[in-house]
Amino acid sequence: MLLDMHDQAGAGEPDNFERLWTPHRMAYIKGENKPIDTSPDGCPFDAIPEMSDEDGLVVARGEVVYAVLNLYPYNSGHLMVVPYRHVSDYDQLTAAEIVELGEFTQRALRALREASGAQGFNVGMNLGHVAGAGIAAHLHQHVVPRWGGDTNFMPVVARTKVLPQLLRDTRRLLAEAWRD
Repeated sequence: MLLDMHDQAGAGEPDNFERLWTPHRMAYIKGENKPIDTSPDGCPFDAIPEMSDEDGLVVARGEVVYAVLNLYPYNSGHLMVVPYRHVSDYDQLTAAEIVELGEFTQRALRALREASGAQGFNVGMNLGHVAGAGIAAHLHQHVVPRWGGDTNFMPVVARTKVLPQLLRDTRRLLAEAWRD
């Protein structure tokens, strides 16, 4: 017996809904590849600078910090500003790191406005696991672009984000806007 996608055996009653499958998100949900080791050897933020910009999703590199796209973004263009030095707390940053982190955050806002027309932003840090830091051992500041109406039924009802652009394409656009 041939079944179309609305009559799939075991999927319950046909409901005429299309399904948007995001199996790649399961790795994040399960914490796969999340570093347990708090040393620089097990930290992805220490490994990324050794990669090419394209492979590491690096948008820009500075003297003491770099900007990188979030591998599990809340929105397209969600990036992070990360010190090269492996530190876990804001009060451990040097004066130079604080200055460049701030400058890179400003440049991220400008680049995201130019590249994507972002209308607002969520900017901040989660310091420590209890504060929601996914990788608490290495400080990083999130810059999340927002648009009017970007919170819709998908994340609210389906617990799914629809990202309209591949990360490599987003990285390229932001890197180009960063230079301007």
